[in-house]
Order: sequence, then structure tokens, then C-alpha cells
Amino acid sequence: MPAVTVENPLTLPRVAAPADAVPRPVLAVTTAPSGFEGEGFPVRRAFAGINYRYLDPFIMMDQMGEVDYAPGEPKGTPWHPHRGFETVTYIIDGIFEHQDSNGGGGTITNGDTQWMTAGGGILHIEAPPEHLVMSGGLFHGLQLWVNLPAKDKMMAPRYQDIRGGSVQLLTSPDGGALLRVIAGELDGHKGPGITHTPITMIHATLAPGAEVTLPWREDFNGLAYVLAGRGSVGAERRPVHLGQAAVFGSGSSLTVRADDKQDSHTPDLEVVLLGGRPIREPMVHYGPFVMNTKEELVQAFEDYQKGRLGTVPAVHGMTDEGPQDV
Repeated sequence: MPAVTVENPLTLPRVAAPADAVPRPVLAVTTAPSGFEGEGFPVRRAFAGINYRYLDPFIMMDQMGEVDYAPGEPKGTPWHPHRGFETVTYIIDGIFEHQDSNGGGGTITNGDTQWMTAGGGILHIEAPPEHLVMSGGLFHGLQLWVNLPAKDKMMAPRYQDIRGGSVQLLTSPDGGALLRVIAGELDGHKGPGITHTPITMIHATLAPGAEVTLPWREDFNGLAYVLAGRGSVGAERRPVHLGQAAVFGSGSSLTVRADDKQDSHTPDLEVVLLGGRPIREPMVHYGPFVMNTKEELVQAFEDYQKGRLGTVPAVHGMTDEGPQDV
């Protein structure tokens, strides 16, 4: 981990916050509880316990794995509906296959991302391919939910297939941090993901002892989640480790540092950095739907039950489990 890397980061464009940038303080550090999703794959609920006003426009994020499956163990999700937001599935290690009722889909692996805009409604399924189920193997990824503003909630669904090799690679001035810009932009460098809600999504790898201070849009919120390793966040060096999320306050830069010593399994600090412009609209979330009012939620369930959110392709059958969310 991870698949997308370079032999010499110093060949990449370098990014650093200007000297007069205002450091963002760390408001809170939370620890993600563990659970199971879909047909039983392990997840950490990255944003559990964080007030939504600090998350907006993000709704939730699950760290899937890291788990080394034995043969026959890999699991996915059954067919399930979504409405009112976008799902972002980022695979760090392993393979996942996606298919949806709008014709989108494909295989994502080792650094790939699939970005599905559910909009007014869609059905989809995510599962490991049969050969991975038979052989077992390493699996590790993220799924992020990004809210849509009211004006876009009922838009037509869309699917983006973002290959790992297309992400924008950057580094810190000393080359100690490798920054993968998946969506949005960082200091004018744009990632490939096209978003309806303005956001930035970065997967950063910091070598032991490395520190990076990045420019950060003042109209965005700021979040950091540790995928692996240990380090600190903010100018005050608040300690963080695997499975913890940090919430940043206002300012124009944020700082992440890797501890001098990491363990043998995770030699570097791996962290996801997220920022987005808050939508600041009412948000109600239940199961697979994210809407603005309870009445819209009720309508979403009714539309799903009446088959208005799409049709499962004929080669597949709907599960008896009803709506699922992942």
C-alpha cells in the first residue's frame, strides 16, 4: 500500500503554504468505531461522532478493511438504491467490481476511484470478482458520501471511472510527502474527479519524520483521516493514529506530520485530506437516501418500492434483503 507512487517525489511539482498563511487549529480528534457493512465486510466509520456542521458537504466515510481475506471470505454488497448524493469508492489494495442500473460500472483496483452521482435515483452493486473470492487476498479502500445541494438532488445519475494513473501527483518542498489529488485542486493543480459540490480529496503518504503544510481554501472545511501509521496534525502537533479523524478550524493552511518511527506493517503515514464548501441546507439522512426534508425521504422510499429508481439488469436478481447502504 499504496499502488500509485513514484520512485523520486522530487521530480513532481512541489506545494507549500505561503509564509503568511493562517494555520488551521485542530478542533477535535475522534476515533472511528468498527462494524460490518453489506454482506459482512469490516469497516471503520470514519466520521462517527463528528457534528455535521464540521462535515458539510461530506456525509459519511467508511474505511473498508484493511483485511487479508482467506479463500472464500471476500464480500461485497447486494443491489441497493441511492438518491440525493454522490458515492466515491477509492480502492487502495484489492479489486472491486461496480455495476449500476444506469449502465455505469467496471472494475476498480489499486489506486482507482469510481465516482457515482446517484442524483434522482439509481441502483448499484459492489462486489469482489469471482477469482478474488476464490483466492482471497488483501482488500483496503474507502467509500465517501458527498452531499448534493437541493437544486442537484434530482439530477440525472452519472458515473466516473478514475484510473489511478490519472490522479495529479504532487510533493512537499523536501519530497517527504507524496500527494495524490483525486478530486478538486490543490494550489492550482487539479485532480481528475469532476464534482457538483466543490471539494478537494487528497491521499497523502508521509515518510517517517516528514511534515507538510498545505494551502487550504478558506471557504472550505478541513478534515484529515488516518488510513495507516501514526503522526500529528496542526501546528500544535495533535497526535493521531490509524482510524482517527481530525477536524480543523478556520484558516488558510493545514499541517500534517508523520512520527519519526512507524511500525513494520505501515512504514509511512497514510492520510486522506478532505475539504469542501459547505452547502448549508437542511439535511436528512436515512439508510441509502440523503434529502432535504423528511417528506422527501418518504418519497424516496416510495419511489424505490415502486421501481422508479431504476431496474436491475436482467442477468441479476434483486436480493430479498431490501434496501442496503454501504
